[in-house]
Amino acid sequence: MANQVEPKLVKPLYDLLQKEHYMILATVDHETGGPNVNAISWVYALSEEAIRFAVDNRSRIVQNLEKNPNAAFTLIANETTYSISGKASILEEKLEGVPLKLALVEVAINEVRDIMFYGSKITVQPQYDKTYDKNAAAKLDKQVLEAMRNRI
Repeated sequence: MANQVEPKLVKPLYDLLQKEHYMILATVDHETGGPNVNAISWVYALSEEAIRFAVDNRSRIVQNLEKNPNAAFTLIANETTYSISGKASILEEKLEGVPLKLALVEVAINEVRDIMFYGSKITVQPQYDKTYDKNAAAKLDKQVLEAMRNRI
């Protein structure tokens, strides 16, 4: 049986991405042309057709996307695994309203694909803890999410 493919985020995924969420981001390495994979969490679904994320503006992710805008996210949700692919644009090299030097990137979604292997489901959602000051982390997370939402 073929896995389900959609041209945009379905409502449960859109709703999930209204707050910080752990995702894997794959880009094309600007030096080797091979895959480059990173874990990110400052992610926000602007609409069912676009996802924004923030990363350090000196990141290899930014360098990769400047050369090749193809990007794919891996997202675990709803007892399955999704691949969300599209074309990335760097909207801001320095995101306003945030004390860190973060780039704001927007990915126009081409495809959302359920990629879970046949006859299985995810039984435990990935979780993570911030290992630095919890109050500082919460404040920074709020600033980043608000900056990503407010950028028109």
